[in-house]
Amino acid sequence: MFKFVALLAFVAFAAALPTYPVEEDPRIDINGDWRVVGGENAPVGGYPFIVSLRSAANSHFCGGSIITTTYILSAAHCLVGRSTGNTQVVAGTNTLNAGGVVRPSATLIVHANYNSQTIQNDIGLIVLANALPLTDLISTIALNTASTGAVDAVLVGWGRTVTGGPLPNNLQRLDTRTITHAACQQTWGNQVQPNQICALTVAGEGACNGDSGGPLIQTSNGAQIGIVSFGVACAQGFPDVYTRVSSFISWINSNMS
Repeated sequence: MFKFVALLAFVAFAAALPTYPVEEDPRIDINGDWRVVGGENAPVGGYPFIVSLRSAANSHFCGGSIITTTYILSAAHCLVGRSTGNTQVVAGTNTLNAGGVVRPSATLIVHANYNSQTIQNDIGLIVLANALPLTDLISTIALNTASTGAVDAVLVGWGRTVTGGPLPNNLQRLDTRTITHAACQQTWGNQVQPNQICALTVAGEGACNGDSGGPLIQTSNGAQIGIVSFGVACAQGFPDVYTRVSSFISWINSNMS
């Protein structure tokens, strides 16, 4: 199993890596009854901390989460190689083609030890040029500070519903479940470290391109436990890998101080 996965490893779910350039093909399906691989349309206002990262041309390329009114948490691979002039944040909407509050970015912070080969330390922050308003549709999310094993979770994002397909116009949600580190290593081996957490249900359910940087949320307490990082293709029955938020609380706090 691991030998097979190693041949396909590190397909990151975002435009920032060359494997699947979402931004170069920003088609949005506004009519199809799409499901983020196996998910469903999210209720309006159900996840007010989710944001869409957009290019200057308003093309969605990654997700993120609001942790303060001026700081957005996302994945490092979403920000590497980008400029503040080509990175803006849209909050307060469930649709890619309308609505929301737009904020330009002032600073992009990538973890100093991010490794694009191993996808280790895949975490970054966006400092907004202007604070977001707090409303019924825009709010912050709490960050998980405890090391979490196998728990029920929710993935939220605008990632493709099938490999190479269009982006869904409506925000999608998927009920999933994290697995233990030992269980994840049965597939990924030492390519997955303790500062990462994996989720898996069945083939046909999981993250895909465009979900990168978005939050994985613990169902029981609503706290963010992961940041979408990488996987094998899209929902092929292999564990999706997330940056484990609790492992980077000190890094987050120090870069917001």
